[in-house]
Amino acid sequence: MGRAYQNRKESMAKTAAAKTKVYSKYGREIYMAAKAGGGDPSANLSLRSLIDRAKKDQVPSHVIEKAIDKASGGIGEDFVPALYEGIAPGGCMVLISALTDNSNRTFGDIRGVFSKCKAKLGSQGSVSHMFDHRAMFVFAGDDEEAPLEALMMADVDVSDIDCEDGMITVLVPPTDFFKTKTALHELNPVIEFEVEEITYLPQTEHPVSADDVAQFERFAGLLNDLEDVQEIYHNGTFEG
Repeated sequence: MGRAYQNRKESMAKTAAAKTKVYSKYGREIYMAAKAGGGDPSANLSLRSLIDRAKKDQVPSHVIEKAIDKASGGIGEDFVPALYEGIAPGGCMVLISALTDNSNRTFGDIRGVFSKCKAKLGSQGSVSHMFDHRAMFVFAGDDEEAPLEALMMADVDVSDIDCEDGMITVLVPPTDFFKTKTALHELNPVIEFEVEEITYLPQTEHPVSADDVAQFERFAGLLNDLEDVQEIYHNGTFEG
């Protein structure tokens, strides 16, 4: 499980340089959460969690407030989530999550990136079955027994828990996200999460040769430049 966390961090590092629209990404997610569950973070756990993550990523308060005000005012777009999948340069599997108000436009934009980079856009389900959809929590600790007991007492379906290099990683189904976070906070009220997110973790790894790394990075960069793209997940490991 430690490897899964490390792979995820490496994946984020490979694509982070190209993600130039972090504010827009969080603005859309916060807008959607506030529109679905109300603009009061104390009564909307999804919104509160997003705001916490946004602040950790240094999103300014005015960006957060603008998204909440927009949702509360009943104006703005109606975004829907979408997941695209395929084979990226170098042969690794890739999932692309998006929030879109025009699915035809978004599909066309993503298909264009695949074509430019000689990658293969797949049909629904073509590679997603090779990823585990999980809520992930990572926090400091050297013994997983107490957190595991607390989660079991809270009736959380723990998929995996691991302790490595002074960090504990917990994986649970996405539906148990808030139940897990609440249980861990009750165990340790001052807990700080290094990671608290719903993600896709690859079941296998695929080495990407040094010759293909530049093309993969171009591919990821072009995707990240698309306004509708929120996250990119892949199973690539990189040489060199």
